[in-house]
Amino acid sequence: MPPQRNDAHPPSVLRLGFAAGVGTSLEMYDFSIYGTAAALVFGQVFFKTGDAWLGTFMSLATFAIGFLMAPLGAAAFGWLGDRRGRRTALFAAFTLMGVATLGMGVLPPYAVLGVAAPLLLVGLRLLHGIARGGESAGAAVFAVEHAPDRRRGLYGSFVALGSPIGTVLANLAFTFVLLLPEDDVTSWGWRLPFLAGAVVLVLGMWVRRGVGESPVFQRMAAAEGRAKRPLADVVRTNWRRLALIAGVNIGLTASTFALVTFMLSYATSRAPEGLGLPRQPIVNGAMLALLGHALANVGAAWLSDRIGRKPVMLTGAALSLASALAMFPIATTGTVTAVNTATILGFAATGILFGPMYTYFSELFPREQRQSGVGVGYHVGAVLGGGISPMIANRIVAGTGDAHNVGYYLAGLLALSLVCLLVLPETAPVRTRAATSRPLVPAGRPALEEQP
Repeated sequence: MPPQRNDAHPPSVLRLGFAAGVGTSLEMYDFSIYGTAAALVFGQVFFKTGDAWLGTFMSLATFAIGFLMAPLGAAAFGWLGDRRGRRTALFAAFTLMGVATLGMGVLPPYAVLGVAAPLLLVGLRLLHGIARGGESAGAAVFAVEHAPDRRRGLYGSFVALGSPIGTVLANLAFTFVLLLPEDDVTSWGWRLPFLAGAVVLVLGMWVRRGVGESPVFQRMAAAEGRAKRPLADVVRTNWRRLALIAGVNIGLTASTFALVTFMLSYATSRAPEGLGLPRQPIVNGAMLALLGHALANVGAAWLSDRIGRKPVMLTGAALSLASALAMFPIATTGTVTAVNTATILGFAATGILFGPMYTYFSELFPREQRQSGVGVGYHVGAVLGGGISPMIANRIVAGTGDAHNVGYYLAGLLALSLVCLLVLPETAPVRTRAATSRPLVPAGRPALEEQP
């Protein structure tokens, strides 16, 4: 358990933002470097087949495995967060995530270990998936429960902001790696980004030591209001909201990870499956797109505090659906500029949907079920969306020879997200007139109001 600290002085916005976002940054850093490595080198390093596109598919399948374990991690760390504290759960998930990342960086290749190499890689992906299930939801609840009630959207965006930051850092890491000769990239250069994750791990542990437990959890613990079985309770009493937030997240994560992982693979793979474009300009374009995604996250979250969560997120879902239909007709023209334009378009639209999402999901559940509800609902959607979207996109292109069909697949999932959003209620204080929450200690830091 992490050391406790005196909470008489609330953390600064900057420190809280860093503490909340650093775990998501490491999470997305690892998922992105893994996805990049899966698209570019893992088919040669760990998965030896006579078909290069099939080897890429197998490496992308291990990418999906990490998502499959996230709901289990969300249940385990959700119980820990709802019972023992948000901060305790965050430290445990973050440590496990860092250990898995470093383990991937030192794993011997297929040429050394044979079939044991991909099996060990899968094992590390399972551990990282479990940690991922506890990190993002726990960080979101932690940040939102520290927030003044009229700035929850902005505080929740600290966690959302970690995703593009982590992905940009991953792309920067691979930018430098790809300066090496291709043989060196395949033999040892790909390991460097994984090993660099140790820096994020140490920095994150240090920052999080300086931020105390959330005021909402402290009050709940003092009142003995903790549920004994938070996951069972949320499934029994709020199963509809669990299903609906999973549906909201399906389209978002499918689109995001198709852009992060599949688009890189599609753009750089040889014809007829891919476009055969050079890797580095595509990676550079992805970094530019992610900066736009980050700005959209913060702007949309800020706006959701002023006009409500649903108007912003519905706009983001509609724009994301439109961009899904437009991206692949643009990209298939076959130039670097076209692919980068499609990627920028997709990331800008999904950023609007993603920015307020963590705050919105947190506001949908009562405090004693909050971390379990947010974690399980979010990650079930992530499994059905982002976890398998790069793999499905790979098979769509292999089976039909037409990448336009990937856009139709993503648009269908985003339509589901749009419908689920329409069914869910508004939660923002500016729209619900529920901004007068009970006071906390310390004074002047109102808690998240307790929804029924």
